[in-house]
Amino acid sequence: MTETGEIPPTEPSGGSPGEIEGGLEALIRRAGEHGRGPAPVDKWDPDYRGDIDMRIASDGTWFYMGTKIEREALVRLFSTVLRKDSDGKHYLVTPVERLGIVVDDAPFVAVEMHASGEGREQVLTLRTNVGEVIEAGPEHPLRFEDEEGTGGLKPYIHVRGRLEALLLRPLLYELAEFGVDEEFDGTRWFGVWSNGVFYKAIPSDELERLSK
Repeated sequence: MTETGEIPPTEPSGGSPGEIEGGLEALIRRAGEHGRGPAPVDKWDPDYRGDIDMRIASDGTWFYMGTKIEREALVRLFSTVLRKDSDGKHYLVTPVERLGIVVDDAPFVAVEMHASGEGREQVLTLRTNVGEVIEAGPEHPLRFEDEEGTGGLKPYIHVRGRLEALLLRPLLYELAEFGVDEEFDGTRWFGVWSNGVFYKAIPSDELERLSK
């Protein structure tokens, strides 16, 4: 890939482990054959062809061979054939190959949020960096994880399959504005409602302690 994010010409690889059969251009072509929207990757079971030098950084930036992929359309195309398997690894999957890539955190990030309604009727709608729009709720639950070394929280939302999106810090602050305290089994929790589900973020007394 060039400094501008363009794909340089490549020679056919012959399909050796860790190489892309027909080169990166061929992978791009195969990734686009399913049409618009996410591909049915969970229905495909192609051979594992090794890992390729592709990485998704924690801020959602994609890199190929150490160079940032600048073309948003290309990032969105690759995202439609992304799958996380039960081994915890992420793969680009087409009907003819499964290629491992590195994901530093979640493969997607949430970049925009809209809240409608109040209380139990509240609905939180989020947009990811690859253009998917999802409503937090039973089909797309939120979860909160302790951020190592900071004492803070990292919120994630389920997107599809085993793939999640990380809500970056600005959205975490925005999310907190819609938070409320609710009691469950004798413990008060601070969290958020969306589509009739309450998502626990942190015990209320712990939040109060951290706020002092």
